[in-house]
Amino acid sequence: MQSYALTVDKFLDHAAKWAGEREVVTGDAGRTAGRIGYAGLRERSNRLSGALAALDLRFGDRIGTLAWNTQHHLEIYYASMGAGLVCHTLNPRLTPAHLAAMVTEAEDRVLAVAVSLTPLLAELLPLCPVVEHVILLDADAPGEGFVPRPGVQVWTHEALLATRGAPVAWGRFDEQSPAGLCYTSGTTGRPKGVLYTHRSNYLHTVRALQADALAYRASDCILVAVPMFHANGWGLPFAAPAVGAKLVLPGRQTDGASLTRLIRDEGVTVAVGVQTVWLGVLEHLDKVGGELPSLERIVIGGSSCPDSLIRRMEQRLGARVQTSWGMTELSPLGTVAPLDVEPAETRASGRTPLGLDLKLTDPQGVTLPEQRGVVGHLWVKGHSTVERYFKAEADALDAEGYFDTGDLASIDADGNLTLSGRSKDLIKSGGEWINPAEIEDIVGRDPAVGLVAVIGREDEKWGERPVLVVEARQGQRLEAQSLIGALRGKVADWWLPDEVVQIGAMPLAATGKIDRNRLRADYLAGKLATEGVNL
Repeated sequence: MQSYALTVDKFLDHAAKWAGEREVVTGDAGRTAGRIGYAGLRERSNRLSGALAALDLRFGDRIGTLAWNTQHHLEIYYASMGAGLVCHTLNPRLTPAHLAAMVTEAEDRVLAVAVSLTPLLAELLPLCPVVEHVILLDADAPGEGFVPRPGVQVWTHEALLATRGAPVAWGRFDEQSPAGLCYTSGTTGRPKGVLYTHRSNYLHTVRALQADALAYRASDCILVAVPMFHANGWGLPFAAPAVGAKLVLPGRQTDGASLTRLIRDEGVTVAVGVQTVWLGVLEHLDKVGGELPSLERIVIGGSSCPDSLIRRMEQRLGARVQTSWGMTELSPLGTVAPLDVEPAETRASGRTPLGLDLKLTDPQGVTLPEQRGVVGHLWVKGHSTVERYFKAEADALDAEGYFDTGDLASIDADGNLTLSGRSKDLIKSGGEWINPAEIEDIVGRDPAVGLVAVIGREDEKWGERPVLVVEARQGQRLEAQSLIGALRGKVADWWLPDEVVQIGAMPLAATGKIDRNRLRADYLAGKLATEGVNL
């Protein structure tokens, strides 16, 4: 048979040849800011590869992106990956210190940054001596007042393309070559990099397109409300051109009014993102009225979604809600609710498509003899699952090649996966992880604080939100706003707890550690006095 390397540039090649006029639309506050056909996008992305080569970037070099969902960001995706470079997507919601650690470890020689993020760039750049070039996206000039660090050359996207752009041959490398890099945002105390290969991304795309998975069609118009900096944008930058579907990128604004307008104006049939953004759409429509007649399906993931919210979305929007579960280490698709099964049967997250295997173990990692109808620790294995973290010396797998997700789960007789909590105490808010230990460390430095714990409470909008529980040292007085103030600037704003609960004595387990299970139970039962914080 023919040798055919599974490299991601082939997705855009396919779209350019067979769906060249099918559009990629970029939005700005709900209005169309630009549109281009796949053929034009391929031509620009390919010439941008030549421009990157002119900056002396070599095979395997990393390019960091701090950007929103726009045409320019998509061009950076394909320009870097097609030329054998690595696209390292960075989360703009993180602090400069967190971002600098990732940029430095990744050795990003270039940062491609949305011009609206130049204030963040100004703080970040002095912390990143590895960066040699900055490419400013979505604008003709740097943001007002931006002064680059000496030795860093600044380009605008269009100027770089115009002055250095040149066609190059794509994909002339092994399919096991690295293509993308995404960090887990410190879910276990320190961010861990997941390095995707061309092969893993290609096969992940094929898996996602299965009929019992996401099943995108050429006739679809797909709105990508999930950030492109988060786990490959859930694979949509690859899946949409792979089938020649119209792609709508909303830009920075994903509020209800902006998304509603784009859905109507562009005839969106499939909308993809975490539940928070769809709650915003619901609230907007409830306020102003109207319908979304083109919308057929909403794909949600990132965190569990209450049944009440799913029912509300389906009734108000007239669209099927398709649940899914995944994680950065899975590229990210894990399980999906099939479209031909009644929603109530697959509310939790759905089934695993071909290419990913699941198993349940006991706390020691021993495979449970019965895999159906029991709760166990969830492990996964597949062609798009991490083997070892970026620059790690040891594999992250067990002896059978399975990866520990850190989740507790059950699998029913039909193969539907239901998550029943996490074995770790992380909090998932709006599809992103919050690390309680980092918050506890900062608050615990206050001399008036005796013991501190951060627990998650259920939230209809965000999935979970953090609650700060503190025990004052004897004779000391604590102020909620002061404790929150100590966190500002040290953690991302969306990590800040919504509530501060001060208690007389922290519940302790036999080992002397804080009994978090009892703490959560007491909170849910209303047994803890609450000092609310308005943020």
